[in-house]
Amino acid sequence: MARVPYLNREDLAPEFQSIPRMKSNITRALANSPRGARHVAGIGMYLRHESRLDPRLRELAILQVGYSTRSAYEYAHHVDVALSFGVSEADIRAIAADSAGRESPLEPLARAVLQAARDMTELVCLGDATFATLSASLDTESLVDLLI
Repeated sequence: MARVPYLNREDLAPEFQSIPRMKSNITRALANSPRGARHVAGIGMYLRHESRLDPRLRELAILQVGYSTRSAYEYAHHVDVALSFGVSEADIRAIAADSAGRESPLEPLARAVLQAARDMTELVCLGDATFATLSASLDTESLVDLLI
């Protein structure tokens, strides 16, 4: 349950009614700060539709953050999104195995993306080995987009 009200488009001043994704609860909560919501939505739209980062890797990272933080809402919401962007059901199951340090069928880059998401979520820094693996496979723009 939200701690702040979920706003609808019509609750906003006319200049903020164009905020994208007002159907998602996260955006409806963020709309309590309409200027902030506009910026957050803009970053989200960029990452989803304009970033050069592979969408499958992006969604694996998001799912890992939801899994690591035990955010049922974030995880469940992004399972559907992830499936639509090329993440397989086997990839999704591999998140739990990889998080527990068990073998998974994921390729090294995907495993490094999951490790980066765990590092940034749990340690608030990216480990040197993980950075080296990512920077060997991703261009700098995609690496920065992953970290965003």
